[in-house]
Amino acid sequence: MTPAGAGAAGSDISDHGVSDPDGGDRAGAPHVLLIGMMGAGKTTVGRLVSARLGWRYVDSDDEVQTMTGHTVKELFESAGEAAFRLLESRALAMAVVGSDPTVVSVAGGAVMDPDNRTLLRRAGTVVWLRASPATLAARVQCAEERPHRPLLGSDPAAAIARLDAERRPLYDELADVVVDVDLLAPDEVADRVMEMIPWRR
Repeated sequence: MTPAGAGAAGSDISDHGVSDPDGGDRAGAPHVLLIGMMGAGKTTVGRLVSARLGWRYVDSDDEVQTMTGHTVKELFESAGEAAFRLLESRALAMAVVGSDPTVVSVAGGAVMDPDNRTLLRRAGTVVWLRASPATLAARVQCAEERPHRPLLGSDPAAAIARLDAERRPLYDELADVVVDVDLLAPDEVADRVMEMIPWRR
């Protein structure tokens, strides 16, 4: 991981070596794909970045809800996690199809599927919004967030630590760009993402 810049104290941006989307093995229109754990700010930052670029915005969890008419929590309870993950993969594939440049907030667990990882590598610039487990736990334990997070269970901090340990190596493997978000406001994170989109430099 090669440092490419720094923001506020404690923040870091890393560039894993991306090329212009018109070259290499990137397929189709340029996309910005935000990956990371629940609580990292993918939805908020994704909307900010899409507005600044004038691009379409897609949240893969929202797409699942649109397709099924059920929330993530309802799908987990009625159909189980395996069925939800299939829908999640379908939503991700649909998000990156077509000629319109798109900012996609990718569901946190989508990286666990090897086919999804292949799709992400080919679809555009993958940006990992990286946060410490302590930051993530503090963000998702609020009363407004917990009902929408079926994987948190009765001990959100322990669940976050376990999921982060499973997913972190995959986020690192996939990321073209890494932005540490612990000490940054959403606008600042969006600024860093805009700075690091290769064809915007």
